[in-house]
Amino acid sequence: MADPTPVFDDLRAENDQLDLLVAELSPDQWALATPAPRWSIAHQIAHLTWTDRAALLAVTDRDEFHTLVERAFAAPDSFVDEGAEEGARIPPAELLPRWREGRTALDSALRASPPGARFPWYGPPMSAASMATARLMEAWAHGQDVADTLGVVRPPTDRLRHVARIGVRARDYAFGVHGLTPPAEEFRVELVGPGGDVWAYGPEKAGQRVTGPALDFCLLVTRRAHRTALAVVAEGPDADRWLDIAQAFAGPPGEGRPPKGSAQ
Repeated sequence: MADPTPVFDDLRAENDQLDLLVAELSPDQWALATPAPRWSIAHQIAHLTWTDRAALLAVTDRDEFHTLVERAFAAPDSFVDEGAEEGARIPPAELLPRWREGRTALDSALRASPPGARFPWYGPPMSAASMATARLMEAWAHGQDVADTLGVVRPPTDRLRHVARIGVRARDYAFGVHGLTPPAEEFRVELVGPGGDVWAYGPEKAGQRVTGPALDFCLLVTRRAHRTALAVVAEGPDADRWLDIAQAFAGPPGEGRPPKGSAQ
């Protein structure tokens, strides 16, 4: 069994990078609208605070976590927005330390979890490493919304490998959440990482392929940019269809981002 410590370290680094973006913002800046419809920067951090707490409960208090799941199933189309809206009403001076405390508690709980443990989630149960990877994907994606709002360009890092891997593994889920039957054959995915190395997934001789920069693929599967704005290329009809619907996160796909130049 691989040591999950590097994943925990990468999650901590991703959160720290986002913290640097928001730590010195004024209350007016916390209220700025982000590319996510109806979400401000405060909504973005409130959502991460809420989901970090859910993950902490999954690791430390399964009964309480199942209560959260029941609430989610009772309102599947609104519970995410409701959680963000509730948190965004908290003053930034309180929300910021609450986010920091929650992610620190989750970090400690994941590192203290026994080897081989699996924890409940809104989809299949997760290992500690998988839980950390999912949290990193969320931190990176919502951090992208914050960075875009502030006009900050974040240099891509090798931490994107975690996001890319989730995106590849979630292929069948993306088809299913759109009411489509997943393709029977595996795809070949070849992504160029920030350092120029190639991250490859799937059979080398697969007939259906996806290629492009890792950053662009991660923006695609987190639905942070429209496909037409990205240098991700598909070969084969099923792979081409996937690029229209790909998502690395659980739940409804959301509105996504419009093509560049379209009406907002």
